[in-house]
Amino acid sequence: MLEWMVWTVPTALVFAGLALLLVVMAVWARISPPVARRGFLRIETDRSDRLYIGLISAAVVLAGWMAVTDLSMWLALGCALLVAVVIGIWG
Repeated sequence: MLEWMVWTVPTALVFAGLALLLVVMAVWARISPPVARRGFLRIETDRSDRLYIGLISAAVVLAGWMAVTDLSMWLALGCALLVAVVIGIWG
């Protein structure tokens, strides 16, 4: 099914998850419009801004992890998800 793009199943799952996340955020925004607030990021952000910043930060954590250590990527994923959640809640 995905041979024409030379994607692996995990890659396809990541992109499908991101697409699902965008749909959920769009529906949530229609139900309850986002409100901007200041958190520890020291800038005014709404939940979609914090999601974007959290996703970029998680990508930086994962890339940095691969650059500096050979430890398990599962540990890196845990750290990246923690960073994204912290930014999403308190950022």
